[in-house]
Amino acid sequence: MAETDQAPPQSDQLAAMNLTDAVEKHAFSDRVLIRSIVGRPDGGAGLSGQKVRAGGWVKTGREQGKGTFAFLELNDGSCPANLQVIVDAGVAVLSKLVATGTCVVVDGILKVPPEGTRQKIELRVEKVVSVGEVDPAKYPIPKTKLTLEFLRDHLHLRSRTNTIAALARIRNALAFATHSFFQEHNFLYVHTPIITTSDCEGAGEMFQVTTLISESEKLEKELIKSPPPSAADIEAARQVVSERGEAVKQLKAAKASKSDITASVAELNKAKENLSKLEERSKLKPGIPKKDGKIDYTQDFFARQAFLTVSGQLQVETYACAVSNVYTFGPTFRAEQSHTSRHLAEFWMVEPEIAFADLQDDMKCAEAYVKYMCNWLLDKCLDDMEFMAKSYDKGCIDRLKMVASTPFVRITYTEAVELLEEAVKGGKKFENEVKWGIDLASEHERFLTEVKFQKPVIVYNYPKGIKAFYMRLNDDMKTVAAMDVLVPKVGELIGGSQREERYDVIRERISEMGLPLEPYEWYLDLRRFGTVKHCGFGLGFERMILFATGIDNIRDVIPFPRYAGRADL
Repeated sequence: MAETDQAPPQSDQLAAMNLTDAVEKHAFSDRVLIRSIVGRPDGGAGLSGQKVRAGGWVKTGREQGKGTFAFLELNDGSCPANLQVIVDAGVAVLSKLVATGTCVVVDGILKVPPEGTRQKIELRVEKVVSVGEVDPAKYPIPKTKLTLEFLRDHLHLRSRTNTIAALARIRNALAFATHSFFQEHNFLYVHTPIITTSDCEGAGEMFQVTTLISESEKLEKELIKSPPPSAADIEAARQVVSERGEAVKQLKAAKASKSDITASVAELNKAKENLSKLEERSKLKPGIPKKDGKIDYTQDFFARQAFLTVSGQLQVETYACAVSNVYTFGPTFRAEQSHTSRHLAEFWMVEPEIAFADLQDDMKCAEAYVKYMCNWLLDKCLDDMEFMAKSYDKGCIDRLKMVASTPFVRITYTEAVELLEEAVKGGKKFENEVKWGIDLASEHERFLTEVKFQKPVIVYNYPKGIKAFYMRLNDDMKTVAAMDVLVPKVGELIGGSQREERYDVIRERISEMGLPLEPYEWYLDLRRFGTVKHCGFGLGFERMILFATGIDNIRDVIPFPRYAGRADL
C-alpha cells in the first residue's frame, strides 16, 4: 500500500511522549481521561505522585480489610483498561461506591502499587466529589458475563459493557478513517437525502414516507367531533346567499345610501364565504384520499410518493458529474422482512463516486480504502482489537494484518463460477446451486476467500440480469462492469461498478428492468448533458465492523439496531 494510505504508527506517537509530563485534563471537563493515565507506554507509572481528578463508572467494586477500605475498578469509556481506585472508609461510605454501575468522581494521588500486582498505577482517593448511586437489586447490567442477545433488550445501558464500549470505539475509529482516507485523496463529502423519490436498487423493499395515514386519522377524529354538513345545511346556506343577493339588488335599485349598500354587500360576501366552507367541508371523507381507485399521492406531504433511501448513490452521482470525486456516508434503509444475523432495516453506507474513472480505478480505490481502514485499526485501536481477539475472535488481528499487507486477488465472475464448479466436482457441497447466472451466495464468497485463496478477492464482470440498471453494459452484451470485494468472515464487503454513461443504453436498461422512466429523468439528464465516464462503490459500514472484530451478529455492531419487529428507543 502507498505511504500516503497509512496512518502514523502508534509507537511513534508514544515515543514522542515525555513520560514525566503532568497528565493533562480533558479540554472540556475538570477531570483527567483514564486513557491518558493507563494508556501510556509505562501504564501510568511515570505519573506517580501526581494529584488528579478522575470520573467513571464502577466495573467492579469490593470492600476489603473488614470494611476499612474498598477497591474500585473505574472506567470512563476512553479505553478498555480500568483505573484501580482505593477509597478509605474515612473518606466516604463505601457501600454507596462498590455496586457495579455506580458513577463516581474522585480526587486523589496516583501511586505505584506494591510489586506483584497487575496494575502499574492506582489512585488513592482523598475526596469523593460526587456519586451516582445504583441499587444492585434493580440494575439490569450486573458484573456477571452477559450474552450479546441479552444486552439487545437493554440498549440504553449496554454501552456500559466492555464489549459494546469497545465496539463503539472501533466504529468511531473506522468512521474517522473513512473521512481521513477520502479527504486525503481529494474527495468532497456530500450529504445526500434520507428521503428520496427514486429506488436505487429497483428492489422495491423500501420504507414509505407519508403523512396520509396520520392526516386521515386526524380527519376521522375531527369528523366524529364535528360531523360534515348535511345536504339540507348546504341548501339553507344557498338560500341565505340568494336572499342576501336579492337584498343588495333592491338597495341598488332604490338608490340607497353608499353605506347601506356596502353593509349589505359585506353580508352577501359573508354568506358566500360560509357556503364555500360548507361545500368544502361536505367533500371531506374519512380514509386515505383516492383518485381513480388508487391512493392520491398529490394530497401527500411531498405531493408524490416518497421513501427512505436505500442508497445515496444516484444523488451523489450528480455531484460526481460536476465536482469529480465525491463520497457520501450516512444511514440507509431497507424494509426487508429478514431475521438473519447479517441484516438490519437501518444501516450505514460509505459510497464514493469517481469521475473520469473506470472499473479498474474503482477496484483500485476499494482495495486501498479497505487496507487503509485495517491499518488504521492496527495503529489507533490496537487495545480494543486485542480485547476483541481475547473475547470473541482470536484471529481478528491477524486477519487485519493479512488484508492490510496482501494484494487482493482479481477474478472475473465467470472464473469464480468455474472455480466453484471445480470444487463441487471435487466433492464440496454447497446449499445453493452453482451455475453461471446465479448471484453468488455468502457460502460461495466465503469459500473463495477462506478456502480457495485465503485472502480478499475482487470478483468483476457479473451477468447483467443480477445487477442494477445503472451498471455499464460490457461489449459482450451479457455482463456488466460490476465488481464485489469479498473478504474472509463476511463475504461481500463492497459492491460497486462503472456506471453506464451512455444515454441510449441506460434508458433501455431502465425499461428492461420494468422501472418507470419518469422518476429517473433527472438521472438521465446526467447522460444527456455533458456525460462522463465514472464509477463508484458502496461499503456496508456494519459489515466492515463484523469483518474487523469477528462479532457474529450485525445487531451488536450498531448502537441502536432496527430490524423487523424491533426499533427500541
